[in-house]
Amino acid sequence: MDQLVWLSFCISIGVLLLGNFSTGLPFEDGNNNNVKITRRSLELTQTINIQRQEFMQRQCELLGDHTQTLEDLSELQMDHMIVDKEHRLLYCYVPKVACTNWKRVLMMLTKKWHNGTDPLQIPGSLAHSVGMFTKFYDLSEAEQQHVLSDEYTRFILVRHPFERLLSAYRNKLEGDAPSARYFQSRVGRQIVKELRPGASNNSLERGDDVTFGEFIEYLVTPELSRANQSDYNEHWEVIAKLCNPCVMKYNVVGKYDTLLDDSALALYLAGADNLTFPTGHKPSSTRANLRTYFDPLPIGAIRKLYDIYEEDFRLFDYALDEVLGFEFG
Repeated sequence: MDQLVWLSFCISIGVLLLGNFSTGLPFEDGNNNNVKITRRSLELTQTINIQRQEFMQRQCELLGDHTQTLEDLSELQMDHMIVDKEHRLLYCYVPKVACTNWKRVLMMLTKKWHNGTDPLQIPGSLAHSVGMFTKFYDLSEAEQQHVLSDEYTRFILVRHPFERLLSAYRNKLEGDAPSARYFQSRVGRQIVKELRPGASNNSLERGDDVTFGEFIEYLVTPELSRANQSDYNEHWEVIAKLCNPCVMKYNVVGKYDTLLDDSALALYLAGADNLTFPTGHKPSSTRANLRTYFDPLPIGAIRKLYDIYEEDFRLFDYALDEVLGFEFG
């Protein structure tokens, strides 16, 4: 193993490992999923995590975002940052990246759920309810600076920008869940009205048959998708705008592809000895369907879409080839 990576690993987790591994890791029976986390798996996860941190910081410098400070952030830009002061944990939640389950775990971590030990029993609507968690903007200036110190675990979970976008479309515009009905009646109807010539009365009234191509056209038409506001809806907003990684300098950078390993690392560093991230959720089929949805789109539309999410692609080391089969020149 590279000596610098190993040294960084020892600094960030070595002391904890020496102090707590004499009888094995305490991650064995959380939410009854019998997931066993080993010392070796945590070491490997932390090694990858350090590489992601270093990559992200280099990209911040290349993008010119590394000069920003907390004073540059508005309250809105801190809105997705949840803080657990007892465990010295900050988690920036990103819609469509396992944020419901992570909020459920945080409810248990902060003792706001007392009806069992399985996070999946917590209603999603309750986990998302207003006022459930302490936000970063609720803290004093001194407390905010403390969050940025080495004593805090600052955790972010990210996902391939186009995979996340497709997940949002399938869940909010293509599906039939109550939340989909809400988005269809507002966003869907707007898309049909503005972008579909000769739309039927039923489509205009319901907005429940928006195609993926129409959704993409909506996103790359800011006068529609960002009408009367400076930001997109949070379900397809750029992750960098939601979580401001160049300011917050997250020290656990998780990815959806390695969700369980990265979540275990974040929980371990936060001292959550009796919790595991729930594995009982339905696996996503979005990745397998990427080419099906994206192949019919014009290259020009994909290029415009990439321009919108370029910061996420660069900061979190994602590429286009898995969607297109090639990269833009």
